[in-house]
Amino acid sequence: MTSDSPNNRLSRRLVLVGGAAAIGTLVAGPEIPGAVAQTATPRARRGQAIVGYSQEPTVFNPLMPGNEVDQGIWWNLFSTLWIIDPAGKPFPVLAREVPSLENGGLSTDGLSWKVKLRDDVTWHDGTPFTAEDVKYTIELIKNPNFRVPSRLGHKLVTDIVIEDAHTISWRMSEPFAPYVSMLAWMFVVPKHILGQAPDPNTASFNTAPIGTGPFKWVERVTGDHVTLTANTGYFGSGPFLERLVFKYIPDLNVMFTQFRTGEIDYIGLQGITSDHYAEAKTLKDRTIYVCPRASVENLTLNLAHPCLKDKMVRQALYYGMDKKSIIEAIYYGLPKSAESYLPEENWAFNSGLPPHEYDPDKARKILDEAGWQLGADGIRTKNGLRLEFSNSTTTGNQIREQAQQLLVQDWGKIGVSFKINNMPAAVLWDKFWAESKFDSLMTNTTYTIASDPDVTHRFGSHSIPLKAGSGSNVAQFENATVDTLLAEGIRDTTPTARKAAYVEVQSIIRDELPFLPLFQGVQIEGTKTGLMGFRNNVNVNSNTWNAAEWYWA
Repeated sequence: MTSDSPNNRLSRRLVLVGGAAAIGTLVAGPEIPGAVAQTATPRARRGQAIVGYSQEPTVFNPLMPGNEVDQGIWWNLFSTLWIIDPAGKPFPVLAREVPSLENGGLSTDGLSWKVKLRDDVTWHDGTPFTAEDVKYTIELIKNPNFRVPSRLGHKLVTDIVIEDAHTISWRMSEPFAPYVSMLAWMFVVPKHILGQAPDPNTASFNTAPIGTGPFKWVERVTGDHVTLTANTGYFGSGPFLERLVFKYIPDLNVMFTQFRTGEIDYIGLQGITSDHYAEAKTLKDRTIYVCPRASVENLTLNLAHPCLKDKMVRQALYYGMDKKSIIEAIYYGLPKSAESYLPEENWAFNSGLPPHEYDPDKARKILDEAGWQLGADGIRTKNGLRLEFSNSTTTGNQIREQAQQLLVQDWGKIGVSFKINNMPAAVLWDKFWAESKFDSLMTNTTYTIASDPDVTHRFGSHSIPLKAGSGSNVAQFENATVDTLLAEGIRDTTPTARKAAYVEVQSIIRDELPFLPLFQGVQIEGTKTGLMGFRNNVNVNSNTWNAAEWYWA
């Protein structure tokens, strides 16, 4: 996180690697240069922060499928058992300690878990938080009738026992190394409210949530903003602001203008576009951060599409994509080209993947060999099928629209008709995404859960929402070897064995190309000078994760 050089990346981060006998083990990695730390304790709670979001938050039950903007609100309304901090280290939130072999919270075989909880936490309505809430949350996720993005990991939990009001234990039906990381993203919900609802999927809680977090729900004005107010009974440090206002500004240029004029105090999630970076650095009374993210800008391909299911077509598209020009001309050279779904900072990153080549001649040759013949109109056909597909991203993102236009030109040169079909975020992220109704998507995707490299939910054949009812494998990718390797990765007990599995998975994905990687996410964010406490965290999807620490100097 530095305003000068995006290549001055993380240099000393601790990565949670997990494993049945090594869950909780930490491996040295890079740290965030220039991180803004809490330098003083505010004397009193005061003021508000207006957060600019280019997509509208719409999902307020934190167990339901949502995206990064929704998570930005969840981190402030709700609490997890623990969180993974910017250094990659888990630290307790609702739990008194993160379970480990050393403190007796984990058995040596990784099957028995015990979590000791804080006894000073209350829900926003004043009801005490207990182990019953944790038990209810896990069981709700496991419930096949409740709509969740994935039951991966949670479905292995058995024999949940409430040992006392603030101690809970369970067993896993088999070792599952990523569970420590997954629990860092599991927001606990109130049993006394959701448990009384006839159907948690449609409960009033979902539009007026009650949590244990540092801020409480006030209102949502559809199409405009969400307001939260300080939870004065919060068990942790802070909050030091009286209010948080999440303002929806769908046009990124308009959002930057409002940041420049002072109408918003923090601009994040998609943030400041690259073409505004030079100007942003000159703004008076503004602090700008270039934040490495765990996400990858990419084109997700729907492998059920009659053209895109052909591996040779996907390979030709990748050779025919001028990634370098997209990165340099549109993103001003700030991001670094990616070949993997994992960020470079991840401990399981495969550094040996073949680098992308822009070679339109090779792309044409591949399509020729695959039987796609060039037509009179310049578009290829095969057995009467035109080599044509569409791409969708959220409306109002001019930078992505420019990238799409370049791809229209790139792929037109090799005989591919590439159509643009953008739509509002609320539409795109609904059934269009979840039911794989798209041809392809241009998105900035975080493939991991917290810091764990397991991607079963993204590439496992049993994580296709259309078939399994949950999961995030909307590309509908199926590969038996990948399934086997992913299964090994979650059972293995040592980081070395786990890494070997994930290195091979990355090689297969790079060859099969269910998605076309562009670059590792680099997000340009900004605050008004004087708004203190901002910290970039690659292990969460929103940098409002610690807004409880924010304050006005």
